[in-house]
Amino acid sequence: MKANYDIVVIGFGKAGKTLAAKFSKAGKSVALVEKDKNMYGGTCINVGCIPSKRLITDASKTPSGEFEKKAQYYKETVAEKKKLIAALNKANYDKIAAAGVDIIDGTASFKDDHHIIVTTEDGNVEIEAEKFIINTGSVTIIPKIEGANSKGVYTSESMMNLDELPKGLTIVGGGYIGLEFASMYADFGSKVTVVQDGDVFLPREDEDIAKAIRDVLEAKNVEIVTGAKVTKVDEGKLYYEVAGESKALDSDAILFAVGRRPNTDGLGCENAKVKLTERGAVETDEHLKTSANNIWAAGDVCGKLQFTYISLDDSRIIWDEIMGEDKRTTQNRGAFSYSVFINPPFSRVGMSEKEAKTAGIEYKVLSLSANAIPKAKVLRKTDGLLKALVTADGTILGAQLFCEESYEMINFIKLAMDHNIKAKDIANFIFTHPTICLLYTSPSPRDGLLS
Repeated sequence: MKANYDIVVIGFGKAGKTLAAKFSKAGKSVALVEKDKNMYGGTCINVGCIPSKRLITDASKTPSGEFEKKAQYYKETVAEKKKLIAALNKANYDKIAAAGVDIIDGTASFKDDHHIIVTTEDGNVEIEAEKFIINTGSVTIIPKIEGANSKGVYTSESMMNLDELPKGLTIVGGGYIGLEFASMYADFGSKVTVVQDGDVFLPREDEDIAKAIRDVLEAKNVEIVTGAKVTKVDEGKLYYEVAGESKALDSDAILFAVGRRPNTDGLGCENAKVKLTERGAVETDEHLKTSANNIWAAGDVCGKLQFTYISLDDSRIIWDEIMGEDKRTTQNRGAFSYSVFINPPFSRVGMSEKEAKTAGIEYKVLSLSANAIPKAKVLRKTDGLLKALVTADGTILGAQLFCEESYEMINFIKLAMDHNIKAKDIANFIFTHPTICLLYTSPSPRDGLLS
């Protein structure tokens, strides 16, 4: 193992592995430090996007019949998911190694801004580098309540390795991760209850979209409890208070899905004079450089958008500053889109109505029930609601799509927004047929300028 490198990447996430390979191919000496062999390739392929979406896809194909039949199908699905992830984990390791990157298994901690101490199975190793890139991701938040770490309590990561399908599942947290699991396990055949502390369901979204999502979940027999303060977990029961009344839920499994926080524990950022925010995230500028001139950070550890594709774009920004024209920044990448893989999926880009009103922007709403789209009828997936916000001149302010294949459509809309393509240009575009696209979105009864 070398003692010094041009560049050391800490963490095998999307940005880290991408930059490590590119710098190595560009002739730099590069090391990538990863503390967990099960995380080669990062959160996305091991415990995030890929395994969860594989399970979500398979859940939609759950056979009808008795619970025992569904439970056997679930067990087989989890086993297949594990095989897929093991293969992807190995493929990521092999790809980065083939690029000439030294992969070091161990936990890194800064000694100063040019040195780290890596704790390995064989002892501590000190490594010097000209530049460092922090890509340590995020970790699940475990609330500080009694029994939160007891048997039968899971995180989003451990839940996906659960071999036995729970007849009853309680999910603490009504955010996007919690709802994905709620929809998935309801499709597998579990009785799901979602408990959230906020009084408003999906407060970030417009009321009509939130209602449409809630209606679909409740039709799957998902119970949603709002305004609930969880007090403890004891012997498989979740205790909470709502409207001044104490209640308890008994279930086979409890999933805590209350968010994730930047993973900076033990990194020794203070030794390198790398500033952290109040939430423990690495503080960066628009070029993703930290307060130390030779250290950058990318992905979830920056405490901003927790999406693998944002981490990938972070890698482009860092690469452009170090090796390119220094033009890409976090400020010029445009609106970002995201998808929540409930069934049907919900996808969004740009402004909601609430945000447009707060900003004092005049807009009109174009909306349509998914049931009115011919392709939705072909797919027999007619649940949902589509809506877009546009200005008087046709500028697209945002779109919220709760329908089948929305995760594909939303990228098209973001591209249109980034390049100032007007709503009329999309309406007049020659689409293949039948497809689900904004071609079918027409003015609603609310059409007209609103303020």
